[in-house]
Amino acid sequence: MAYSLDLRERVVGYVEAGGGVSRASRLFKVGRSTIYQWLSREDLTPTKVKRRKRKLDWEALKRDVEANPDSQLSKRAQKFGVQPSAIHYALKEMNITRKKSS
Repeated sequence: MAYSLDLRERVVGYVEAGGGVSRASRLFKVGRSTIYQWLSREDLTPTKVKRRKRKLDWEALKRDVEANPDSQLSKRAQKFGVQPSAIHYALKEMNITRKKSS
C-alpha cells in the first residue's frame, strides 16, 4: 500500500525545514530508506505499477483456450515454452476456469 501524498509532503517538509531523517522516521513511523528515496525524487506522487512484460502472450493463450478447450496445462505449457504454473496463473487472472463435466 502506498503512503498518502499528504504524508509524503509533511515528511519531506519536516526534513527540509531542518529536522533529521531519523527523527522524522520515528515521528511519522516511516522507514529511513523510504524518506531518503522521497528526498531524491522530484515528484512525490506514488507511481502506478503496471503488469510487467511476460514471456507468455495472454492473447495467444486466450485464443488457444478457445480453439482447444480440453487441452491440459502441461501440454499448453510445452506449446508456449513456459512452466504449467505460468499457464495456471494467467488463466486465473483472465478468469478462465476449466469446464467440469459430470
